[in-house]
Amino acid sequence: MNDSRELILNTSLKLFLQKSFKEVTMKEIVTETGMSKGAFYHYFSSKEQVFEEVIRFFYGDIMSVDYNSFSQNSLREFYHDYLNHVGKQMKVAKYVLGANDGNAFNSNHYLLIFDALKILPDFKAHLLERQKEELRSWVEIIKTAKKKGEIKSAMADATIARLFIFSGDGMGINYIIADTLDKTKKELQVLWDGLYTTLKP
Repeated sequence: MNDSRELILNTSLKLFLQKSFKEVTMKEIVTETGMSKGAFYHYFSSKEQVFEEVIRFFYGDIMSVDYNSFSQNSLREFYHDYLNHVGKQMKVAKYVLGANDGNAFNSNHYLLIFDALKILPDFKAHLLERQKEELRSWVEIIKTAKKKGEIKSAMADATIARLFIFSGDGMGINYIIADTLDKTKKELQVLWDGLYTTLKP
């Protein structure tokens, strides 16, 4: 990605997380980047265009998850790979956002999502597809774990999958609200290790 373009996206992302889409102005974005107005408008002609690119950059690149890169041999290995991925994502997000206090996000993260849902017609479909992919990936590794005798449960595979997914989602929301998101990986491992233990034969 072009350095100037990346600077615009990083700067805009920080502003959109500090305020809402409505509150951030093009003038403010241009000023914060330190670029001339002419140079800035060479890349983006409107705030809507900037916002759409920011969402694609943040949720399509930085926060994307390749579940196929996680272990397919064991449920325990799978969720530990997932946790390691979360840790790496947080480091990248902190770098991009310039967060030095250990918390790259706050509750405005959800305002950003809601703004995207209102402004970008395809964003909801994108999120729903990612949720389906996440559920499919968890269900597959849970099926494998049952077949190998790694875990044993009368619960449906999808139900177990949702226990892992929803507990992770809920913990993330809790820590974002409390501004302690840096604790998520450690606490989530404790939670998932406990859930895994209850599933072992």
